[in-house]
Amino acid sequence: MPKRIQISQHGGPEVMQIIDAAIPEPAADEVVVENKAIGINYIDTYVRSGLYPASLPSGLGTEAAGVVKSVGEGVTTVKVGDRVVYAQSALGAYSEYHAVAADKLALLPDAISFEQAAASFLKGLTVHYLLRQTYVVQPDETFLFQAAAGGVGLIACQWAKALGAHLIGTVGSAEKAARAKEAGAWETINYREEDVAKRVLELTNGKKVRVVYDSVGKDTWEASLDCLQRRGLMVSFGNASGPVTGVNLSTLTQKGSLYVTRPSLNGYITNADALTQASNELFSLIASGAIKVEVPEQQKFALTDAQQAHKTLQSRATQGSCLLIP
Repeated sequence: MPKRIQISQHGGPEVMQIIDAAIPEPAADEVVVENKAIGINYIDTYVRSGLYPASLPSGLGTEAAGVVKSVGEGVTTVKVGDRVVYAQSALGAYSEYHAVAADKLALLPDAISFEQAAASFLKGLTVHYLLRQTYVVQPDETFLFQAAAGGVGLIACQWAKALGAHLIGTVGSAEKAARAKEAGAWETINYREEDVAKRVLELTNGKKVRVVYDSVGKDTWEASLDCLQRRGLMVSFGNASGPVTGVNLSTLTQKGSLYVTRPSLNGYITNADALTQASNELFSLIASGAIKVEVPEQQKFALTDAQQAHKTLQSRATQGSCLLIP
């Protein structure tokens, strides 16, 4: 029987169970995908823990790449045998087969492997909406990106370099600093050893930056605000250290009439046309080599090892993306 990961209660990695599940039948406008590689994302830990509510029992994961197994009534955009990738499915991508709405699928170019796609699609689309839509980063512009050696961060480093922009990336070790610089970061700051806001001030000759991208959350909130120019934009798009709570709006006034936004992919990729536009730009950069997607062997886990995968991800010991392989 095909396998899938399911949670019946919220909690730590131990609540994930491997169960038998029949191959689903596609409903109208749905496609069943045989997953070949499954993306693991930090947001999956939020669903598992209950930070992001889900009806229980529930599957986990929204991103994978694979081959179309069957199509439902009304589907004309893909056919059986097509190579596809998705990042915005209903929960349940941690599985051998998953039913996905057809308008959430992108055709995968032959030049990009299933593992490359699953390791980069959600993260790449995230970087697209961050750097190309939430705030349009310009050539030669300097900005701060917290957690630059993570899966999203390493793609952001490469994308920033392709744009001709100067990304200052925060990292937690010398090894991660080297990885971020290799990917295209202009400068790095080791937040364990350096004062981030002070270092940004030095790197920008006292000007600070117009935008900060922060997926860490609670632990970096104040430091990120302190890196912004007057009327700068704080883009808070994740909660790796816990959610930002109890925000005093007058703090934004005191620090320079700052702006704050809390965007999500689903707020930007809202239809098939938007998905096609963003994915085409991402695929073009990957195919050209401007964005390289490599997953270390130690960050590839069998589907049955999902618990260990989440433990490893949350240890902050990873660099780049992690995958489940059915």
